[in-house]
Amino acid sequence: MQGTKNGELTAKQIENLPVDISSSKLLDWLIDRRHVNLKWQSAALVVREKINHAIQDMPEVEEIKKLLAGTYINYFHCLRIVALLKVSEESSKNMFGYYSSQRMKDWQEIVRLYEKDNIYLAEAAHMLIRNVGFEVPSLKKQIAKCQQLQSECSKKEKDYAESASSARDEYKQSCKQLGIKGEKIRSELLGLVSELPQTYRSIEEQARKLSEVVEFYQAFVQFVSGSDEESIGDVCPLLKFLTQHGNTRVYQWRTGKVPDRVEEVKLSFLEEEEETQEDEIDFSGIELDTGEIDFGDLGISIENEGAETIDFDIEINDSITTEGEEGVARGNDALCLFEHIPTRNQFINEVLELQAFLGQRKVEMEGDTDVLTFNQFQTAPTVVKTKTLHYITTMLAQVDEIYNRLTETRMQHLFLLIGSPKYVDRLADSLKQKVSLEEKMLASREAVKQKRLDCLEDQTKLEPRVDALVGRTRELQKQIAGDISKRYKNRPVNLMGAINSL
Repeated sequence: MQGTKNGELTAKQIENLPVDISSSKLLDWLIDRRHVNLKWQSAALVVREKINHAIQDMPEVEEIKKLLAGTYINYFHCLRIVALLKVSEESSKNMFGYYSSQRMKDWQEIVRLYEKDNIYLAEAAHMLIRNVGFEVPSLKKQIAKCQQLQSECSKKEKDYAESASSARDEYKQSCKQLGIKGEKIRSELLGLVSELPQTYRSIEEQARKLSEVVEFYQAFVQFVSGSDEESIGDVCPLLKFLTQHGNTRVYQWRTGKVPDRVEEVKLSFLEEEEETQEDEIDFSGIELDTGEIDFGDLGISIENEGAETIDFDIEINDSITTEGEEGVARGNDALCLFEHIPTRNQFINEVLELQAFLGQRKVEMEGDTDVLTFNQFQTAPTVVKTKTLHYITTMLAQVDEIYNRLTETRMQHLFLLIGSPKYVDRLADSLKQKVSLEEKMLASREAVKQKRLDCLEDQTKLEPRVDALVGRTRELQKQIAGDISKRYKNRPVNLMGAINSL
């Protein structure tokens, strides 16, 4: 009683104190307290060999099959196997109560060897430490890796699908811009050339309406410079010629005479046979949307503001000879003004010049300097001073339309189509590359999708293994704690540490 008063624990209280053991140090704890031998492993190997031999001949008992299936057999399993064999091998008992069955003898010997020097306890502790420190974390890491790969694959699937969709959209937009279906690309591109004559006639009709504007520009320049027409020459000569004579042959523009005979220039590549089946692309049911053509890394540069430039690094066939007998238009002389590159470029430049003139006049007439300008032009010719802001605005709109039609991207492609077979092939290849890119992206998407499914399958297989291993480890924890508790007068035994966070 005196000890209790001084704060000392009674024997009963000591017996009830729990024994706390770190799970990671369990084996060291057992060795330090001499519950197990330091060299237990060599003896355990002998037991393992006997177990491997004994399991070769086992009775058809369902519970025994489950114990042996995919499980590392330990001492506690052996005890259960012996208990089950006592039932299945009952008939082998002799008159002295001993079993004559070799199976029973083998497993009883295994149990005895396990119990010698508490080998079973050391092996169970080692197994628990390995499960907690390596086996379970390793399987969980594999599951986490599978989940990470699935997430990455899902993102890549989405990226590849978007890239494929973008490539398809670009292809449809390109075809729409060019005005082709995209089924037989090269044939359809060459077929676009047949549209040019009608386009030329339409632009010619618009250009003829600019005769009065050219006259106004000529008179304005003469008045401002104080010179006569003879000294300054014609402004926009080709535009003036076209308003009077139309889109004639180059021969007539060059010589001023109508040719007696015209030898038409035939483009041999327009007479080629239709493409083979490999050139066909079937996009059944697609709806084409408008948009800009993106030629990727093919060295193509298209600008829609100002003077339009398309650089395909293609040599235009402009070396057709024009020499010949008088009155005969052949070679470049046989081309119309819009077909011949130099005359077409000159026409565009003159339209641009007229556009700049009208734009400047519009700004001046809209601004505060219009009164001063009006006074300055009191002595100007009637054709100059009678032009109103409405007239200038209307004419500027017409000039803008002509310029835009000639320099729009589609027309630039058409001009290049008639100028070079090489360009036809390059443009066809650029469109086919978009189709190939879509197919590549779709194939890549399927590949990562399959990888994601494989990872999901691996995860599905790993998760039950983790659950089973955690279950066996917790069971082993209880069995070890119970065994140690018996050695300490049934005091509570707590295995602490990582084992409790499984």
